[in-house]
Amino acid sequence: MYLQNRNRILRTTPAIRSMVAETILTPADFIAPLFIDEGENKTTEIASMPGYYRRSLDGTIQEVKELWSLGVKSVLLFIKCKDELKDNTGKEAWNENGLMQRSIMAIKSAVPEMYVMTDVALDPFSSYGHDGIVKDGEIVNDETVEALVKMSISHAAAGADMVAPSDMMDGRIGAIRQGLENHHFTNTGIMAYSAKYASCFYGPFRDALDSAPGFGDKKTYQMDYSNRIEAVKEALMDVEEGADIVMVKPGLPYLDIVREVKNAVRVPVSVYNISGEYAMIKAAAQRGWIDENKAILETLTSIKRAGGDLIATYFAKDAAKLLA
Repeated sequence: MYLQNRNRILRTTPAIRSMVAETILTPADFIAPLFIDEGENKTTEIASMPGYYRRSLDGTIQEVKELWSLGVKSVLLFIKCKDELKDNTGKEAWNENGLMQRSIMAIKSAVPEMYVMTDVALDPFSSYGHDGIVKDGEIVNDETVEALVKMSISHAAAGADMVAPSDMMDGRIGAIRQGLENHHFTNTGIMAYSAKYASCFYGPFRDALDSAPGFGDKKTYQMDYSNRIEAVKEALMDVEEGADIVMVKPGLPYLDIVREVKNAVRVPVSVYNISGEYAMIKAAAQRGWIDENKAILETLTSIKRAGGDLIATYFAKDAAKLLA
């Protein structure tokens, strides 16, 4: 049999496969989400996220040092707010002595080179568990944006390299950019959660921070998973308003959206490989149904192949070790 083209030639050995690989995954692609709690020497495993922990600040710093040593260049901070500090205004979010602000300063002091991103949304600070201020059962947009601007400025003042608004309120990127400029934080970046869908896969994350909504759901501000064109519109608007990076969240069920956004914008695209995606791989691996390490690398490579320049993932440390 004569064949003009034998495609398998480029698959023959590990050497040639690595030479012609179109997508190369590295630890520098990862953003490591970290959950931070008050206290000392405190480590709490998140039941729905086996092997992932909420740590007090001392333990978080050690984790950041290890991540840096493995080649992970960025962390994304989330804090667990005490119940007694929660209210409908979210004012604890811009407390200059709050846990987030103290965490930023401590991490930048311990590992100055680490690129510190911070979550900007009111749900960890809200007595209602929503990403915005509630009035008459409605999550109000404009008053929430004013609160998010205060929150972002406080993070920048503490030393954050980039703020990451995850709330999906209209107009918040432009308002945050203006607020940062007005306070002379001209080097503080914005990673906009531009296409954040109302997803059932967020459950384990809400366990981690005790931030599930106290009533209703988040469908009046997070996107309908039926929609594709809307994601491109949101991303383009955020870029116009001053976003430095745009994000698609979740990851795996939305790889088509990742590619659409990547084709539309001229800024880096980040993708959040979320808690539910993490939990599914962990659960299947624990039952012996899949090889966990192979599933981790295949999943993260698929996200990068779809167009994700950066990947926020709970597998950051594990993947960095595997790649090493």
